[in-house]
Amino acid sequence: MRLPLLALLVLSAFATAEAPNTSPSLVINEADYFEKAGLNVTVFSDIYPDGHQTGVSIIQHGLRVAANGDIRLEASPGQWSPVPKGGEQTVDRTTQTISQTLSYPDESKNRVGFNPIEYPDLTFSYQVKVKALEGNSVKVSVDFDEPLPDEWIGKVGFNFELFPGHLFGKSWIMDEATGLFPQQPNGPIQQHQGEWINSALAVGKTLVVAPGEEKQRLVIEANQGELTLLDGRSNHNNGWYIVRTLVPKGATKNAIEWTITAHTIEGWQYKPVIQVSQLGYAQAQSKKVIIEQDKTDSKASPITLYRLDASGKRKVASGVVKPWGKFLRYNYFSYDFSDIKTPGLYVVEYRDQTSHTFKIGNNVFDRHAWQPTLEYYLPVQMCHMHVAEKYRVWHGLCHDDDALMSPVNTNHFDGYKSGDSTLTTYKPLQAVPGLNKGGWHDAGDYDLRIESQMTTVWLLAMMAEEFNVDYDATSINQETKVVEIHQPDGKNDINQQIEHGLLSVLGAYESLGRLYRGIIVPTVRQYVHLGDAATQTDNRVYDASVENAVADDRWVFTEENPNREVAAAAGLAAASRVIKQYNPSLSKKAIEAAEAIYLAASSKELNIKNRVFALAELSLATQNKQYVKELTQYEADIIEHIQDTGWAIGRVMPMVKKRSFVKNIDRAVKAYQQTVKQQATETPYGVPYKPHIWGAGWGIQHFAVKQYFFRQAWPRYTSDDDYLNALNFILGVHPGENTQSFASGVGANSATVAYGVNRADWSYIPGGVISGTALIRPDLPELKIWPFFWQQTEYVMGGGATNYMFLVLAANEKFNP
Repeated sequence: MRLPLLALLVLSAFATAEAPNTSPSLVINEADYFEKAGLNVTVFSDIYPDGHQTGVSIIQHGLRVAANGDIRLEASPGQWSPVPKGGEQTVDRTTQTISQTLSYPDESKNRVGFNPIEYPDLTFSYQVKVKALEGNSVKVSVDFDEPLPDEWIGKVGFNFELFPGHLFGKSWIMDEATGLFPQQPNGPIQQHQGEWINSALAVGKTLVVAPGEEKQRLVIEANQGELTLLDGRSNHNNGWYIVRTLVPKGATKNAIEWTITAHTIEGWQYKPVIQVSQLGYAQAQSKKVIIEQDKTDSKASPITLYRLDASGKRKVASGVVKPWGKFLRYNYFSYDFSDIKTPGLYVVEYRDQTSHTFKIGNNVFDRHAWQPTLEYYLPVQMCHMHVAEKYRVWHGLCHDDDALMSPVNTNHFDGYKSGDSTLTTYKPLQAVPGLNKGGWHDAGDYDLRIESQMTTVWLLAMMAEEFNVDYDATSINQETKVVEIHQPDGKNDINQQIEHGLLSVLGAYESLGRLYRGIIVPTVRQYVHLGDAATQTDNRVYDASVENAVADDRWVFTEENPNREVAAAAGLAAASRVIKQYNPSLSKKAIEAAEAIYLAASSKELNIKNRVFALAELSLATQNKQYVKELTQYEADIIEHIQDTGWAIGRVMPMVKKRSFVKNIDRAVKAYQQTVKQQATETPYGVPYKPHIWGAGWGIQHFAVKQYFFRQAWPRYTSDDDYLNALNFILGVHPGENTQSFASGVGANSATVAYGVNRADWSYIPGGVISGTALIRPDLPELKIWPFFWQQTEYVMGGGATNYMFLVLAANEKFNP
């Protein structure tokens, strides 16, 4: 193979730079991926291709720079594109080779499942092999069991995705061609396999990525065929840059063969990361700095705490960090400064690193902490309203044409499906009245799900009951359907938000005669809509008899799901208590619906956590002893699942007269809380934490809210630190070098690029709470600055923001009553 002069010169310089660091080479480690200082190559360690987490991946100097190296049927795939089914993996340490067997189609996704994918009539199997070479290089090859059909030649290729966020403004060299990675995808545009995408940035044999960057330089060589460099964002906003080689006609053995070489800096170590709350700590609160270091860096160094005043920094404490141990891929250390209680501003210094500024004071949770969720996030998410903030319109009046009855026997997307009946008197695609009011857009999209609506209502009701929140910063007019942020109207915003959730759920209940599953747009093209919610549909109810009528109205789905129904009944019961004075008629409707829904579902098969949740809230709302009596009949099940039931019944225990029940529940709670304490010691963060693909923040918040209620009912077995440590986790004390607060707009450094409805603008919604640091399997915690990672930066209703708001209010109530 003869390389052009420019590429030879670049490779020569690259080889020279590598010379001192060619030994040791990449070696398969105990976690079954290739490793050396500054470089990891994982091979199908992850299982999430539509989230850009699978295939051959490169982690260079601690950053995942490339992923999804695998066979694809499209040049630039999207979220609903076909992906292969994973088979057997072989790890051969003798030859330093990892092989992964895969095949098309994946029957578990082909037109079925949560998000059905439409696969073509194409069946084949193949193996992706990655073998370590000398120094920093690996050989990637693909073997097919049989040649591809002729009609698929020129369509199927090996794709390798380069993360755009690390490359904006950086350069590339492809043979003799050069260029910059563009900030946004640019034309010219061409049609390729039925999709309009931008033309290739370059085509050649050797690609050098970021040649001028010592920590990022990457060389990809096609040992046969050609490399095509594409910008995958031109047809999918969440796309990456793509390097692609087509599968040749008739090819089986070594149909694809690349050599990938990643530059590393000799002696590189992961720089220590200082992890403290981005907001701060109350004076009497337990306080710890967590230090995260390279796994080869076991040195416990001195740490210094400074207080800031008008003259600058003043040293107030110092010591040596205490080793904690290894977690994921890092070594961890801690430093306890709980004895520092003087109010003020502080920073921490460790080695050459300085933390952000944080506050110590009992009013640290009193302002700029929970308010953004109530002032911004909840209003912005409100459906069926025009939402304005002075000169800014967050979105116009939206979805006023809600909703048409969903078709039957439909496996829709995003988990929506229907059976052979609408379960109502309405026919498929018939307009259902009463649905164009209330509710919040579920997440980074615009659907309304029963669980997100009612969990939000329940959490708001708990905030009202537990913390007596009375706050008015927003004008909400249900008659004119207008919301004005930062324009008080003399009404408690908590009550108004609860009312808004109930208007949607009870409006549907009255019209349908049952709860809805949810309301969602009919097409994927509408579903991926980014922009003003008012333009997702035309706000005109579809009428087939009207000439040129547009059938873009959302569909309302129903389902037989007694567990979701009784969970919703619990929220309705709680809301009825809270708004009894504010809106008596709506309160009455809520409790009547809650009791009717529970009665209809109680004889069906229910999991114990939902049954107990509903019975507890109904007991509190009605003071009906029959609900308490029924609750005690499930004693054995409650004890068996005490982690899911105990928190819900704590507030009901004073109503229970059966002494043996109280005693046995007490014993079960004690045993469970001992388990919680043990699990909390298994991570440096003082909370039970089992990382998975999606960011763990939401799960930790949910756990913390439950622990709050355990703490209120059984203080002798629990600690405030259980939920306060979880709050610290959300506010920045979490794994990885990105120590942002997951709560947007809260703290010194927060997630201000997030997967909300305004993500295409690289923006955020104050008070929204992202899912947070995710696990790149097997052991890399990651939180990238990237608005299109739903598994890291998405906002959600029904827990994300409102669980966070609850925890901040709990902390404020404790330290600043």
